[in-house]
Amino acid sequence: MIEIEWTLEAAEDLACWKKYDIKKYERIKLLIKNIQEAPFIGIGKPEALKHILSGLWSRRINHEHRLIYSVNTKQIIIYNCRFHYKN
Repeated sequence: MIEIEWTLEAAEDLACWKKYDIKKYERIKLLIKNIQEAPFIGIGKPEALKHILSGLWSRRINHEHRLIYSVNTKQIIIYNCRFHYKN
């Protein structure tokens, strides 16, 4: 299984969800498990981002929040998991 690395911002986002909204926290954990199995297909409507965010992928946590990540052969990097896209 591919290793998961969290940016500081993403780790803070996840901690916030764990404290204030366990349903979103569980959804994020499910999305990450799915990303490890199939990084570019599956639940959360995976979408390759464009322009300044080219090279990153997005999955829907819900209508407002997105999980932003990148994938290489050794790891998945989670950039954030609150709000919509951030630069």
